Amino acid sequence: MAVKITDVCINCDSCIDECPATAIVSASDSPINGDTTYVKPEKCIECSDGTTPKCADACPTEGAIVWDLPYTPEYNAYYVAGHESGLYNIREHKKNGIMFPEISPKPYREAVSIADRQAHAPVNA
Repeated sequence: MAVKITDVCINCDSCIDECPATAIVSASDSPINGDTTYVKPEKCIECSDGTTPKCADACPTEGAIVWDLPYTPEYNAYYVAGHESGLYNIREHKKNGIMFPEISPKPYREAVSIADRQAHAPVNA
């Protein structure tokens, strides 16, 4: 997934239209709760072809968008556990099953350290 939206989000939805992967949904459409705008981990491409994720550029709230672990097979167990606990709600494909990282890995910014990702450091820090 690479990025995640925290509970400091003010739900202004400015990030939604900026996402080229249509990975962000408003709080009212969130599959995990109705409190915070949500990034679908199985769709986020981290805008790895640009300088920063477009959602973070559009966000007016400091600390609302943070790094998360890469959506790659190496972190499959992390996302499976998050899905099972309700932290994430990963889409289920009719033919391929739940689109965990081992099935559908996504690009990520290798320059962002795993330590920053594990600490959920703010994207624009």
